[in-house]
Amino acid sequence: HGGGLVIPLSIEFEENLTALQKAGDVDGERALLDTLNGRGSVLPRLIKCGYKQLKLQYYFTAGEKEVRCWTVAAGSTAPQAAGVIHTDFEAGFIKLECCSFDDFIECNKGEKNMSSVKAAGKYRMEGKNYIVQDGDICHFLFNKATGGKKK
Repeated sequence: HGGGLVIPLSIEFEENLTALQKAGDVDGERALLDTLNGRGSVLPRLIKCGYKQLKLQYYFTAGEKEVRCWTVAAGSTAPQAAGVIHTDFEAGFIKLECCSFDDFIECNKGEKNMSSVKAAGKYRMEGKNYIVQDGDICHFLFNKATGGKKK
């Protein structure tokens, strides 16, 4: 053991739990979880610790039809985070409009838009030097790259 983080994991337990959940067997799931005194699956912890050890974080984009989660290296600037979506977003970056996930939840009370976040003054405009924070909800404004002059 090289001194790094160790997370005990039972693949058999995780497979059994997943099978019960997929089958909709609530009683079987409850009985299996009772054998662990309510600790449950270790997968959420594994993912969280994996992100932390790899120095990764995520941000969200949201539209009318979908919400997406994007993974970036911790310390990424707004243009770098935009580049994860598409290289044109990074090349033509203008600004970022964003709020934290916590501010969104606190202000919205179930609404599916940013109007109450904006009204509370928690919706920000950021420039190219902004370091994207873990859990930010982002809307990138960019100018489509033209590809330069033809010769």
